[in-house]
Amino acid sequence: MKRKTLLVLGAAQFLMVLDTAVMNVSISQLVEDFDTTVTTIQTAITLYALVMAALMITGGKLGDRWGRKRAFGIGMAIYAVGSGLTAVSWSVGALMVGWSVIEGVGAALVLPALLALVAENFTGKDRAMAYGVLGGIAGAGVAVGPIVGGWVTTYLTWRVVFGAEVVVAVGILLALRWVSSGPRHERPPQLDVGGSVLSASGLALVVLGIVQSSSWGLLFPKNSPVAPLGFSLSLYCVVGGFALLYAFTRWERHRESVGKDVLVNLDLLQVRPLRAGLVTALSMQLVLMGVFFANPLYLQVVQGYNAFETGLRMLPVSVMLFVASVGGARVSGSYSPRTMVRTGFLTIFVAIVGLLSLIDPEISTLPYMVFLGVLGTGIGMISSQIGNVTQSSVSGEARSEVGGLQNTAAQFGSAVGTALIGAIVLVGLSASIGKLVAQDPAISAPVKAEVATATAKGIPFISADQMSAAIADAGVAGAEADALNSSYQEAQLSALKVGLLVAGLVTLGALSLTHNLPTQPLAKLEDEPEPDPEPQTESTD
Repeated sequence: MKRKTLLVLGAAQFLMVLDTAVMNVSISQLVEDFDTTVTTIQTAITLYALVMAALMITGGKLGDRWGRKRAFGIGMAIYAVGSGLTAVSWSVGALMVGWSVIEGVGAALVLPALLALVAENFTGKDRAMAYGVLGGIAGAGVAVGPIVGGWVTTYLTWRVVFGAEVVVAVGILLALRWVSSGPRHERPPQLDVGGSVLSASGLALVVLGIVQSSSWGLLFPKNSPVAPLGFSLSLYCVVGGFALLYAFTRWERHRESVGKDVLVNLDLLQVRPLRAGLVTALSMQLVLMGVFFANPLYLQVVQGYNAFETGLRMLPVSVMLFVASVGGARVSGSYSPRTMVRTGFLTIFVAIVGLLSLIDPEISTLPYMVFLGVLGTGIGMISSQIGNVTQSSVSGEARSEVGGLQNTAAQFGSAVGTALIGAIVLVGLSASIGKLVAQDPAISAPVKAEVATATAKGIPFISADQMSAAIADAGVAGAEADALNSSYQEAQLSALKVGLLVAGLVTLGALSLTHNLPTQPLAKLEDEPEPDPEPQTESTD
């Protein structure tokens, strides 16, 4: 195996994963540093994944046009600039430009090229192992993020992490000579600008609608800027986004019919192992990022742990993700991707059920950490399989394109997971506290009316101390204030449980969509695609 090549590509994979892990454990510190809200930081986290999801397909096509190694290098340079701006950001706006936008653009070039470069530099069993190792390295990024990011955030500042990323990115660029670029296209494809605009706009609108549903309302308006025909702007964003994505597919078919280069060869989506791999990537990231948004809220906001203490308690999920990813690569010669992925989703579901049973005012630390470890095991089993499944489903010329599709699916899942679970938690918080306060005889009618007005606009997810201060500022005192605060804390737990329950249901839904995954052991997949299975025949493991 080409160890130096894998070192460079693995370092890039590590860097791409580290950011989000750091941000998730630094939510409270970011809120304090920028004098903002959890919802605003949630928006920044979601925007980062949104930018990557929107531009990943275009990034893959630029890899075909420029050459995959060159696209990788340009993307890494852009990423370094974004990390530098993030490190010195002076406001939430600067943070969003540096981290969410510039780093997102860089990553949209790096990640599709990275997957394609693995396929070009490795073959056969080495390729299967390389993709498994990359899955493990991604797990290491998640592992290092909560613990190191938490320690740095607590005792130094989160800015140090992004400053260090600049150094690592420069090192990757200097070592890029160890990576073979692979064959070039005889005729570099033209960029489909119209397709790029339609796909990016459609993805952006869908996720924007989901992100803002907690504040604007999903169907009926709360704080919606406008409400055409009495419906929330969120609904129009989601519907409009899907309409643009449909228009994108018609545009691509039109370009095919007149012999022009397309952004995405839609016929690739007829390859069922590839389609199953993309659905698996999306589902896994949706569940992972949704749970990784809800758990820091429970540990930091409800339990009051700082970023470092949160990282320590979330360490089992990260460690086991790393172990299971590497272990999944090692046993890929004995078990098929379908078996590994199905077992992974079942393991994730068991973990979520366990976490649901432990969401209480007083945390049971050891059992909670055990179930986080079970969660990481399930995710690691799945992540060890996806890269090779998707890349082995197509021929060499389509690998950048497939890399773009895979990362689009993953990043769209990340954006939707953070946004959807975040929105469900915040909507659930408002609904729960409204119900609890309305039923509490210790709270007077005028205060109930004020709470009803506040919940209609949306209640922020804040600590018990912050809520106590807000209640005091509102002129409520004594037993009535205690009852209000108690209702708020109970509503927080109920909202988090609803968020995790939805993640569990998504896991079961994803499990039902795995029947088209390859039934051969991963290490046996060579350069040629696995034959598309017959629709009426489904083998079992």
